[in-house]
Amino acid sequence: MARTLFTADFRAPQWLQNPRIQTCIPHVMMRPSVCHETELLELPDGGFIELAWSRPAPISPKAPLLIILIEEESSLKQSPSARMLMAAAIRNQWRAVVVHYRGCGNLENHHSRDYHAGDTADLYWVVSKLARRYPDAPKTGIGFGLGGNVLVKLVAEQGGDGLPLSGVISASAPLDLANRSDCVNTGSARRYQRRLLKRKYRKILAKQEIDRFPMDITRHQLERLDTLWAFDNEVTAPLYGFSSASDYYRRSSAGQMLDRIELPTLILHAQDDPYLSGDCFMRMPLPSPNVRIEMSPQGGHLGFIEQEKGLLHSWMIKRMTNQIQNWSQAPGLKTLYEFNQEALFQGRSND
Repeated sequence: MARTLFTADFRAPQWLQNPRIQTCIPHVMMRPSVCHETELLELPDGGFIELAWSRPAPISPKAPLLIILIEEESSLKQSPSARMLMAAAIRNQWRAVVVHYRGCGNLENHHSRDYHAGDTADLYWVVSKLARRYPDAPKTGIGFGLGGNVLVKLVAEQGGDGLPLSGVISASAPLDLANRSDCVNTGSARRYQRRLLKRKYRKILAKQEIDRFPMDITRHQLERLDTLWAFDNEVTAPLYGFSSASDYYRRSSAGQMLDRIELPTLILHAQDDPYLSGDCFMRMPLPSPNVRIEMSPQGGHLGFIEQEKGLLHSWMIKRMTNQIQNWSQAPGLKTLYEFNQEALFQGRSND
C-alpha cells in the first residue's frame, strides 16, 4: 500500500476540524449557482438517464470533458460537490456533464429497473455515447460518494483500453459497502441513514402506485427496514439477483478490485469520514501502480473545506481541477505505464 497511499496536503483550519462540520458546511455555505441544460438520454432497455450539461458550453469540440457521477439518491440541485466542480469547469472553459442515476433527476423513473451501488451498465453506456459525440476531447470521470464506487468499479471491469478516459477521480467513495453500512448505523451518521432510506421508500411507493415495482412489499414492511443493511438484505439484494446484503456488498464494492485498475486513478479520502472508516483501505488488496490514494486526517465526507484570507474554499475541487488540467495536457494518455507517475499525478501533495 505504501507505493499508492499518500498524505494529502489538505489542512483544515482549527475551527473546521470536526468531521460533522466539514460534512455539513458545503450544503450550507458552498452551493454556487450554475447554469445547465438537461438532456434525456434513452437507454437500451427503454429507461432513460438525465444529463445536466454546463452552460455556456465551450465552442471547441476538443475542450476537456468532465463526466460527473454524484452521490446516492442525489442530483445536481442537491449536490454542492457537483455544483462546485461544474462552476470550476465553466471558469476553465471546460465541458461538464452530471450523470444522474435513474430517477434522481427532475423526472420520475417509471421503468421497473432502478440502480444499485455496483451497477455499471448505465454509466458504461453513457460514457460510450459521449465518447462518440466528443472523440477529440480529453475525458475525465469524476465520482462523488457512491458515484466514486460505481466509477472505480467500471474502470476495474473494463481495463485500460475499455474506456475512452484520460483518468478517473473518486472522492469520499464507499469502496467497502459493508463498512459503509456499519458506519452509517452509528452515532450522528444515523441521520444520514434515515434520510437515505426515506428517499428510497418514497421511490418504491411511487412505483407501486403505477404498478412498476417488481416486488410485493407494503409501506409498513418498508418502514420496518430501519437500517441500510436491512433494506439491502430484504430489497436491494433480491431485486438485483444477490443472495443477501453481504453478497451484494462483496460483489459491488470497488475496493476489492483496486489491483485490476489500468487507468490513472486518483482517490481522495478523509480518515474521519463518518460514512466510511479510514482504515478500510488497509483491508483491500494492494492497488495497482495506476492508483494513487491521497488520505487526509480531516475532511469529513465530501468536505475538505479550507480557509484562505478569511474565505472558505474547497481543497477537493482545487485538487481535482489541478489533476484534470494535468491529464488534459498529456497527449495520447492511456495508462500510467506510458507516462511517469509523478508527472501524471502532479498536484499539491506531501509524499
